[in-house]
Amino acid sequence: MIELLFVACLANAPDDCRERSLVFSDISPMQCLMGAQPELAKWSVAHPNMEIRSWRCQAVNFAEQKA
Repeated sequence: MIELLFVACLANAPDDCRERSLVFSDISPMQCLMGAQPELAKWSVAHPNMEIRSWRCQAVNFAEQKA
C-alpha cells in the first residue's frame, strides 16, 4: 500500500496545519508521484478553506498507525 501524505493548513490561519493522507492499494510509488498533483487538486476542491503546503509518497507503515 502507498500513502500520499500531505500537510494542509487553514487558508486564513496558516499556522494551523494538520498532516493528512490518502492511501492507495493498487499503485506503485512511481504512480503515486506521477498522480499526486491531480489527487491533491481534487482534495483541494473539496476543502476550499485549506491550503496544501507539502506532500510526499511513501509505503504505508502499519506499526506507525497503531501508535
